[in-house]
Amino acid sequence: MKKRMISLIFAAVGFGVGLGALPYLWAALNLEQSWLISPVANAVLGALIFLILGELSSGWILRELKQIEKALSERSASYLLFGSLGTIVGLVLAAIISIPLNNLPGPFGTLFPIILMILLGYLGFRVGTTRREEWRKLLNIKTKPKDSEGEVLERKVGDNFRKYKLLDTSVIIDGRVQAIAKTGFLEGTLLVPTFVVHELQLISDSADALKRGRGRRGLDIINQMKADPEINVEMYDGDFDDMTEVDSKLLKLAKLLDGVVMTNDYNLNKVAQFQNVPVLNINALANALKPDVIPGEGMTVTVIKSGTERQQGVAYLEDGTMVVVEDGQYYMSQPLDVIVTSALQTAAGRMIFAKPAHQQKSLREKPEADDTTNKKKQKR
Repeated sequence: MKKRMISLIFAAVGFGVGLGALPYLWAALNLEQSWLISPVANAVLGALIFLILGELSSGWILRELKQIEKALSERSASYLLFGSLGTIVGLVLAAIISIPLNNLPGPFGTLFPIILMILLGYLGFRVGTTRREEWRKLLNIKTKPKDSEGEVLERKVGDNFRKYKLLDTSVIIDGRVQAIAKTGFLEGTLLVPTFVVHELQLISDSADALKRGRGRRGLDIINQMKADPEINVEMYDGDFDDMTEVDSKLLKLAKLLDGVVMTNDYNLNKVAQFQNVPVLNINALANALKPDVIPGEGMTVTVIKSGTERQQGVAYLEDGTMVVVEDGQYYMSQPLDVIVTSALQTAAGRMIFAKPAHQQKSLREKPEADDTTNKKKQKR
């Protein structure tokens, strides 16, 4: 049925083309036979030629139509609406401009208006679809945020579940979020706004070699996460023109989506808490996963530098925890058995205070020696 419709459409088009264009073709070819001059013959001949073309190309046309239908079904309603409006405006402009062109001699009076309508109709469609955000702002239409494919980003799914985890530059450069996401501990979708990517690009273009390396590392991590099928990463193309700070944009987007901000930035963490935006801090998670130490517990460390106080030494555990060793300056760059005396949790992490194990042992032995001396004195 569809093939017959296509053939009939082609035949109708051929009927008009034969009636209007074939006489000029015969005149250009100096073919002035009586039957070629007849309008009926030209119309029938054009219809037959186009009918054959329709039969030959109907299969290809149907396949292309299915592809177009599939592509349109995947587009949002706003895309189709603004695209249709743009096409209509383009066709109206083409019809107005074509009024003087209709007086051109020969087939030009028909051909030029058709070309103009196709061109302006396509341009109107492109302007309508690519400038949707600008048309919405011009018409003052409020919309929900959309991802890079134009799909609406939905708000929260449940009371205790927030779908989108918004990544900032610090947590991307840190890189541990990739390992955490691969383990499956992060539910939902990791959302990377384009203004965050733009900030990473600016950092990667910095004249400072250290900043440049950090920026490139962040861009590499984003590409790795997008290529990893185990990690669900989406991009957000929107922006907030009334804001200049990336952190402010990130917090506003988190409020719109009821999402969670993932960061290692201490200041952003505090501002987010003040604005009642949920925050996931990778450093806080790392500190929470560090094993607890109990006063009196023993460990072996290597003192690598002097402390702030006199005779103190500083060592580090494998997880980066700082260990302040009393009298540690006397045991620089050598393994030392220490006894934990206390631990302190700070905003920057955890600090452990300890003293050399042999000092603790000598303190224990000293009272026993004093007791033996006292007993001898009593006997005397």
